[in-house]
This record gives sequence, C-alpha cells and structure tokens, in this order.
Amino acid sequence: MKSFRRVKLACYSANISMSIVGNLSPILFLTFHYLYGISYTLLGLLVLINFISQLFIDLAFSFFSHKFNIHTAVKMTPALTLIGLALFAFSPVIFPSNVYIGLVIGTVVFSASSGFAEVLISPVIAAIPSENPEREMSKLHSIYAWGVVGVIVVGTLFLLAFGNRSWQILTMVFCIVPLISLILFSSAKLPKLQTPERISGALDMLKHRDLWICVLCIFLGGAAECTMAQWSSGYIEMALGIPKIWGDIFGVALFGLMLGLGRTMYANYGKNIERVLFLGAIGATLCYLTASISGIAVLGLIACAFTGFCVSMMWPGSLIVAEKRFPTAGVFIFAMMAAGGDLGASVGPQLVGIVTDAVSVSSVGIDLASRLNLTPEQLGMKCGMLIGMLFCFTAIFVYLYVMKKWKLRKITD
Repeated sequence: MKSFRRVKLACYSANISMSIVGNLSPILFLTFHYLYGISYTLLGLLVLINFISQLFIDLAFSFFSHKFNIHTAVKMTPALTLIGLALFAFSPVIFPSNVYIGLVIGTVVFSASSGFAEVLISPVIAAIPSENPEREMSKLHSIYAWGVVGVIVVGTLFLLAFGNRSWQILTMVFCIVPLISLILFSSAKLPKLQTPERISGALDMLKHRDLWICVLCIFLGGAAECTMAQWSSGYIEMALGIPKIWGDIFGVALFGLMLGLGRTMYANYGKNIERVLFLGAIGATLCYLTASISGIAVLGLIACAFTGFCVSMMWPGSLIVAEKRFPTAGVFIFAMMAAGGDLGASVGPQLVGIVTDAVSVSSVGIDLASRLNLTPEQLGMKCGMLIGMLFCFTAIFVYLYVMKKWKLRKITD
C-alpha cells in the first residue's frame, strides 16, 4: 500500500544498517591488530559481545514487550545505531590509552540497536497489509544480504585505496545509512503491532511445543548461515591458500551475493516455504561437505559461495513458518525467533573455532595432517567445516518434519 511506502523504505534501510553492524568489525580486525596491538582473542570477543547484546534484547522483548512503547522503540533504533558507530569511530580519541574499551562500548550500543531491529523490523513488515506477506518478508531479508555484499566490497576496497588508518572515515561514511533510516522513520506511519498484554501471556506461549520447533528451525538456520559467513574468508585463505583480499571479496562477498540472490528469487517467485527450507538444508549439507573435503581451491571456493544460496531462506523462511503458525503472537514470536537465530549464530561459529584449534594442536591431528599433505591448521579448519555441516544435516530432518507433519493452523493465546 502506498500509505506504507515510507515505512517500508525505513525498514529496508534499517536492515542495511544491521548488515553494517554485523560485518564492520570483522573487516577491521587486522587493522585493529596492527594499529593498536589488540590480540585476536580480544578481537574475536567483539563478535561474541555483538551476539550477546542482541540476544539480551531478544529475550527482553520476548517477555516484556508489553512494557515498551513499540512505535517509539522502532523509530529510535537507527539513532542507537548512529551513536554506536560514532563511539566506535572515535574510540582512539575518547580512549587514547585503551582503544579497545571504546570499541567494546560502541559494539554494545550498535549491537543493541541491531537487536531492536531484529525484533521489530520483521513484525512491522508482517503487519503491513500485503497480497503476499511471505514474499515481502523475503524481500526485507534480501535487502540485508545485499547490504552485506556492499559493506564487504566497499569496506575492503576503501581500506585498500586509502589505507588502514582511514578506518574511522569509513565508519563515519557508513553512518549515512542509519541517518537516512532515522529520517524516514521520523515521519513514517507505522502499522499496529501486537504484543502480549502481560508476561503471563508470553509464558503461556512457551507451553506450545511447536514454538520450540520454530525456534529450533531458526537456530539451525542461523548456525548454518553465520558459520560459513564468518569463517569463509579464513577458510579460503588458510585451507585453500587464496590471499585474504580475494578471500574477502570472492568468499564473504560472493557468499552474501548468493544469499541475496536466493532471497530475491523467493521474494519474486517463491512459494511452498517448507519445501524450500527442506531442499535448502540438503543443498547446504552438500556444500559444506564439498568445502570440507575438496582439495581443489576453485571447487572449495564455489562450494563456500553456493552455500549462501542454499541457506538464504533458512532464517527468513523460519520466520515465515513461525508467523503462519502463530499469526496472533505479534512481536513475541519474532523476539523468540530472533533469540533462537542469534544463539545459533553464536554457537555455530564458536564450535568451528574450538574444533579447528583442538584438531590443529592434537598429536592425532598433526599426524593425520602430515599423511594428507596438509598443515595442522588446514586440517583443523576442514574438520571445523564438517561441524558446520552437522547443523545443516540436522536441519534436513527438522524441516522434513515441518513439511510433512504440520497442518498449519491458527493458535491463539
């Protein structure tokens, strides 16, 4: 509807802001390491802080959404993003003796804004009258994927052209996106959003077994998507021997490109989301397996990239299934799903890191790597990718259950 055109544009720009928040820090890891001597352990902790901050917001809205002025929270989300990015950019000025503290504070603030966006933007789109709400949801999430591509390509090329010391300018340039979102939201007409009237309403919803199946769906989808998204650059560089800059552009960016392509195709032509989820999980399992065992660099690169297409609908598709299953739950169901997705996005990449480190330093791993003519780190990374495959493999059976057993019906409080 034309009356909601401005709010749609505001939601799209908010999702691009989420892609900035989620991918800016990893792009700058090496920059922070060389300029400020920050260890890789502390840099990795920034990613964990990001997801924990989002998860906290997800859980808060799951049980206390009735305490918030939802429309105000939606409109103020871009302002939080702006403040967080500004704190992040000016960390060396505000905290010259300990830049990392400023990076952490900025990360907490813009991650909180991302948590708000994750919980609120999808239900705003879902509440707008539409002839095909499934395609509108897919379109919203395709915008995020295209944003990831833009952030990675622009960020990588900007640093290559102007040097690592220009990272603060890059961060402030990215502030333009949430500023646009803030302006659009300031005069946008928001649709009515449903929330439980009290905490007991949320607790009653937790008794539904199907709610936890929906959460499991997005947990596995979040793990499958974010594991490859966060590790593909390192995997391509370490296990396939491709230089980092090309790993970032042809690994992470190509993954995001395929992610956006899959979501855009569903937004234009898609139907039968349960079947799409099932087939996507099968394809993602095969891609992870190929990337893990392939000794051919180009084949491994293609597998990493095509994983993006296969997992493209696992997160938004799970939201679509949950909204169909619980059409009256409003903000609550999206908050619970956001919590499940963020948990998967945290657990998956973390497990890959743990397995990679464990295999690369074990005597068995070192011996096996020697026999396979690999370095211990290469073998560890390949084993880590196999762990990532397990999330996709498990998802096959969960999505099959959803496709075959569920007769979607309305569930009321």
